[in-house]
Amino acid sequence: MLKQFLPNEHFKSVLDISPEKLKARGIKGIITDLDNTLVEWDRPSATPQLVKWFDEIKQNNIMVTIVSNNHEDRVKAFADPLQIPFIFQARKPLGRAFKQALAQMGMQKDEVVVIGDQLLTDVLGGNRSGFHTILVVPVAQTDGLATKFNRFVERRIMNWFRKKGMLRWED
Repeated sequence: MLKQFLPNEHFKSVLDISPEKLKARGIKGIITDLDNTLVEWDRPSATPQLVKWFDEIKQNNIMVTIVSNNHEDRVKAFADPLQIPFIFQARKPLGRAFKQALAQMGMQKDEVVVIGDQLLTDVLGGNRSGFHTILVVPVAQTDGLATKFNRFVERRIMNWFRKKGMLRWED
C-alpha cells in the first residue's frame, strides 16, 4: 500500500533534473506541479534560473505541461508568460488531469515523467496513473493549510521509507 507513495527518483530541485538525461532515457514530456515544485506557492512568476531550465528543456524537444490543484488565475499568470500549457484545479491525486495532460501532449506514459513536491498528490497520482515519478524538495518551507496537513502525513510516510532504506530525503 505505502509503495504507491514511493517516487521512482528524487532530487533536491527541478533544476537538478537534466534534460539531456531525460532525453537519453526516451523522455519526451514532463507533467509538473507548480506550487513549491517550480517556485514558492506565493511567487507569481518563474525565477531566472527556472526560465533557463525551461529553455534547456525546450531545446531538448521535451514538452512540459503544468498540472496544478490551484485555481486558474494563479496557474495562468505563471504559465502564460512561459508559453507552457497547463491544467488547473486538477484534483490530484485523481487521474483525470494526468490523462488529460498526456492526451494534450500526444504521448505514451513511458515517454512522460511526473515531477512534484508532494507524496499525497503528485507522486501518488503519478504512480496510480502509471507514470515514472520524480519527487523534489519543496521550494518553500511554508504551505497553505491543506498542504500543512499533507506534509504532516508525508513526514510519517517518509520516515517509514527511511527506516526501510527505500528513500533518502532532504529535510
